[in-house]
Amino acid sequence: MRRRFLLLCLPATVLFGFSSAYPQNSSPLLDAMSSELHRAMTDLAAPASAGATGTAPRQAPYYISYAAHDRYESVVMAQQGALIGSNMEHSRNADIVVRVGDHQLDNTHGEHRASAVHTVALPLNNDRVAIERSLWWATNSDYQRAMETYLRVKTEEQVRATEEDNSPDFSQETAVTANGAPAPPPEYDSAAWKERTRALSAVFRRYPHIYANFVMLFVTDETSYFVTSEGTRVVKPYRLARVVAVAMTRADDGMDLYRMAGFEAEAPAGLPGQPVMLNSMNQLAASLEKLRTAPVTEPFNGPALLSGRAAAVFFHEVLGHRLEGQRQRGDQEGETFTKDIGKPILPNFISVYDDPTQQSFQGTWLMGSYQYDDEGQPARKVDLIDDGVLKTFLMSRLPIAAFSNSNGHGRAQDGLLPTGRQGNLFVASKKMVPEAKLRKMLIEEAKKQGKPYGLYFEDISSGFALTTRGMPQAFSVVPLVVWRVYADGRPDELVRGVSIVGTPQAALKSIVATGDKSEVFNGDCGAESGSIPVSAISPAILLSQLETQRTPQGTARPPILPPPTADATPEVQQ
Repeated sequence: MRRRFLLLCLPATVLFGFSSAYPQNSSPLLDAMSSELHRAMTDLAAPASAGATGTAPRQAPYYISYAAHDRYESVVMAQQGALIGSNMEHSRNADIVVRVGDHQLDNTHGEHRASAVHTVALPLNNDRVAIERSLWWATNSDYQRAMETYLRVKTEEQVRATEEDNSPDFSQETAVTANGAPAPPPEYDSAAWKERTRALSAVFRRYPHIYANFVMLFVTDETSYFVTSEGTRVVKPYRLARVVAVAMTRADDGMDLYRMAGFEAEAPAGLPGQPVMLNSMNQLAASLEKLRTAPVTEPFNGPALLSGRAAAVFFHEVLGHRLEGQRQRGDQEGETFTKDIGKPILPNFISVYDDPTQQSFQGTWLMGSYQYDDEGQPARKVDLIDDGVLKTFLMSRLPIAAFSNSNGHGRAQDGLLPTGRQGNLFVASKKMVPEAKLRKMLIEEAKKQGKPYGLYFEDISSGFALTTRGMPQAFSVVPLVVWRVYADGRPDELVRGVSIVGTPQAALKSIVATGDKSEVFNGDCGAESGSIPVSAISPAILLSQLETQRTPQGTARPPILPPPTADATPEVQQ
C-alpha cells in the first residue's frame, strides 16, 4: 500500500457571515448528539420485542461514538493574474461508529475496520429534532452493518490460522471531558484577499515559460463535537488559513516540472505580508525557468545533503510511517521495526519525537498540532527514538503487542476510522555542525568514495512509503530542486529528473551528521485513515549513501505558439 505525503490541500478562503446560528454559550448540537447516543445504547441493548419484525437474536453494541464536524470553509483561486474562483461553504456531517462484540474481538477486526463507520450529513441549523432523526437513521444503518460484519469476523476466526499478534481490537481508556470554545466563522477582508491572490498569480505572467499556475487561498474554521457511550464529551476547534501557489513548465525534451510555495497560519491575520509572498512567487518562477534548461541527472548512489525542509519530508516518509502503531500488527504489514523496541535504528546522536501539543516552531505555525485526537484522547508528546534507540510507536486505540493503550495519536479524516498517525514529527540531533561545514563534509565524502560529486537536495514536494509485505519495503521521495556539488571545486550544477529511492534501514543508518538549525514542512498526509494535516521539523542531514533514479521523461512537447505578450500588472502592497 502506498502512503503519500502531499503538500497541496485544496486551499480556500473568503467566508465571513455565518454567525447567527452558530452555537456560542450553549450547544444544541452536542446536546442532541448526547441524547440520541444514550437512547441508541439503551434501546439496542434491550431484547427485540415479541412479534416484532426481524426477531432473530441480536447482540447489543458495546461502544457507540458520534463525531460531528461543523465546518466553515472559503476558497479564492486565481491564475494568470485573474480571479477564477471564489467559494464559501458551511457544512455539517457526523461519523457514527458502532462496535459490536467486545474489546477483544469486534466487527472492526483485521480487514473489516471500515464496517464500523457511517457518515451522514446533518442540518446546518440547530433543529434538534432534525439532528436527532439524522443520527437515529444513520445509527440503525451502521448497527445492522456492524452486526453482519461481526458474524463474519467470528466465522473467519474459526477457519483462519492463529494471528501472530492477538491484541484486542479496541483499547480501554478513561473517559475525557473537554469543552473547548467553538471556532468562530472566518472573518477578514475578502475583497482585499481576492486582490492579493490575483496579484500573486500575476507575477508568473512575466515568465514566458511558466505555462500554468494557480494561487489559492484557503480558510477553514471547524468545531468538532465528540461523544461516546463511555462518557467522553469533547468540543475542539480547528482553524487554518493557507496560501498555496503552484507553477508548472515543460522542458524541451518533454519533462514536466513544477514548484510549490505555501504559507500557513491559524488565521488570515497571521499570514505573511504581500511583499514576502510576492518575493516568494518571483523566486519560484525564476527557479523554474532555470530548471527547465538544466541537464537531466543519471542514476546515482553516493553522498547526499538534504536541506532541513527536505530532511523533514524524508523523515516523515522513510521513518514516521513505519512508527505508526497499526503497522506493527496484521498479516499484510511489513513490520519493519516491530521487533526493534530497545534496539538502535538510527545513529546514536539522533532522537525523534512527535508532539502535537506544540502549536508553532520558531514563529512558524504547525499544521499538525491538535489538543485532542479523533478518538477523544488528549494529545501528548511521544518520545519515539532516544539517542538512536526505538522506544515506542504512535498509538490510536488499536492495541498492539506490548502497547495496549492510546498515546493520543488516533487520527482520521471524516468518514474513516482513526489509526495511529503522525502529528508534529520532530528530529533532534547531538551532532550539529554549521551548514557551511556540512557542505565541506559532503565534498570530502564524495572524494573519499571516488565520486565526482555529491547531491544537494534543496526542496522536496512529496513521497510515498511501501509498508506492506506484498511489496518491497521501500520508499520514494520526489525532489523539486537538486544540485550537483562537485568535488573538484566546479560551481554547483542544477539538475532535474531526480527521484530518491531506497530501503529505510539502509538509508537511516547512513546519516553522518546534521545541521545546526531546523526547518518546518507543513502538508497533508494521506494513508488508510485518509488525509490529515501534519508537520515535520528537522535540521539538514548529511548521508554517506543515498540512491536516486531518473523520473519519467514525458513525451509532450512545449507549446508551439508563444504566450501572448504580458502587460504590466500593478501589484498589491499589503
